[in-house]
Amino acid sequence: MNSAKDQSPARNSIRFVLLCWLATYVAGFPLVAQEAADFFRQNCTSCHTIGGGRLTGPDLKGVLTRKDREWLARFVQNPQAMMDQGDPYALQLRQAARDVVMPTISGMNRARADSLLALIEAESKLEKSQFAGMQISDRPFTAADIDQGRQIFMGIQHLANAGPPCISCHTARDLGGLSGGRLGPDLTLVFERLQGRKNLAAWLTAPATPTMSPVFKRHALKPEEILPLIAFLEDEARKGGADASSAPLTFLLIGLGGAALGLVLCGQAWKDRFRSVRKVLVLSSIHRGVE
Repeated sequence: MNSAKDQSPARNSIRFVLLCWLATYVAGFPLVAQEAADFFRQNCTSCHTIGGGRLTGPDLKGVLTRKDREWLARFVQNPQAMMDQGDPYALQLRQAARDVVMPTISGMNRARADSLLALIEAESKLEKSQFAGMQISDRPFTAADIDQGRQIFMGIQHLANAGPPCISCHTARDLGGLSGGRLGPDLTLVFERLQGRKNLAAWLTAPATPTMSPVFKRHALKPEEILPLIAFLEDEARKGGADASSAPLTFLLIGLGGAALGLVLCGQAWKDRFRSVRKVLVLSSIHRGVE
């Protein structure tokens, strides 16, 4: 009897520790799932949907029924390595993507790959996944749609989430003036490069480049801003022709003109001062000579 009583506190302590560990483990599930969802949204949705159809990469709905988890975890961590090894399925994926190779994602490891696969498996079972992608109408865009897109691109209409306007880093042929920034690529033909509205919408929803991703993670575009931008960029591509490559020459000519104008203004501002100083020196020299 005494022995049983002596063991009771120890057993209670063990139970308490186990319950605490279990509570922490279960409470951690939502955090892990949310982290995986955020990571997928920022790094994967520009090329993949879950139940929304193919973009640049395949629709991932039910992907774990098409390929085993171990293979998928290895591929997600280093797609190029799998292709370099001549893996038949990896090469098939590249061919279906028109030779676009999935990049190795920064921060990817086995634990993160497993959490992403768990997310995809769970989302695949839903009637509609949160990653089904934006549904884009195929109706013809109006002149008002295109004009609104141009205003958003140029920053005349400010973005609802206070993101920077496209013109800060990009240019397009039909902007006029200085034609925009040069940090990012010319977007005149981006509609053709991304092969249509659906892919372009996915890219604008979550840009995956190292420059754009951290900015638009905090200042995401609204759907009502994405559609007019697509209208503008589709119109740019439809018009055809060259991109806005003349912009550097424009900047050069403006710079040279500004420098010349500055020299002329400085000359005008200082010429009388130089003459007055010279006059004093000449008169002083003459005066000393006479003495």
